Amino acid sequence: MPGTTDTAAERTLGIILVSASAAVFGLTGVLTKSIHADPLTITCWRGFVGSILITLYVLWRRRRSGRRESLRLGWRGWLLAVEGALASIAFISAFKFTFVANVAIIYATAPFVTALLAFVLVRERFRLQTLAAAAVSLCGVAIMVWSGFGTGHLFGDGLALLMTIGSALYMIMVRAFRDTPVVWAGAVSAFLLFVLGWFVTDPLAVSARDAALLVAFGMSFALASILWTEGARLIPAAESGLLGSAEVPFAILFAFAFLAEVPPAASMIGGAIVLCAVFAHAGRDWQAARQRSAGEKSAPEINL
Repeated sequence: MPGTTDTAAERTLGIILVSASAAVFGLTGVLTKSIHADPLTITCWRGFVGSILITLYVLWRRRRSGRRESLRLGWRGWLLAVEGALASIAFISAFKFTFVANVAIIYATAPFVTALLAFVLVRERFRLQTLAAAAVSLCGVAIMVWSGFGTGHLFGDGLALLMTIGSALYMIMVRAFRDTPVVWAGAVSAFLLFVLGWFVTDPLAVSARDAALLVAFGMSFALASILWTEGARLIPAAESGLLGSAEVPFAILFAFAFLAEVPPAASMIGGAIVLCAVFAHAGRDWQAARQRSAGEKSAPEINL
């Protein structure tokens, strides 16, 4: 059946794109630690290059769809852009003060933090499964953070926690502001980082090596964002969430391969606990989505 073949091909492409996005996102820690410039300079140039490429993507998407969606942000869009910029600063800074594994694993708890904050702020109910996974992952994060006392990594772990909370708030706002052009808000957010960098630091005071890495960083940020956006259109949300979780092992693997960075035992134990909770939760969502899809396909068709 042609329709079935087309659907299978789209699903395969979606899996490839989202998986590739997770791999590219996993390079963030390696690139940040490989650049000698300060975090604000990094976010400045990452934002500049990323905003240009994402803007080109948004314009291409508009032209391809044939629809002229409004790019007007309004106060909701600007709130998204500012909040996203602040979360990005905390994200990049965290890598400078702690292990890549710690940042990646703490960030992996973002779906659970989102569920808890959504309940507190907008009374959005969450499942018992999510509560159990959040409790388990919290234990893992506690082990990691506790091990940071007296080691100099506690500040970085704190920034990672702050960034995770910021990302959770961003997700809640994206759901609440459904009519806001989210991808365009992301481009504006990246450009705000560039503007901020010119006021608080000297973006031009970088070496040629750092300049090349900064351009590569901005390109990877835009590429990962575009791959995720395109891939998530083709597969169910549960499946994209499960595949997106692969960013964590990718980040740890790349940190070991390119930086020879081996986190302490406490981070590895806490990280294993968090990863088990994340993948178990995402796996159950994916399995439930597959069962629902199979049930819909097997339901008898009644012609009246």
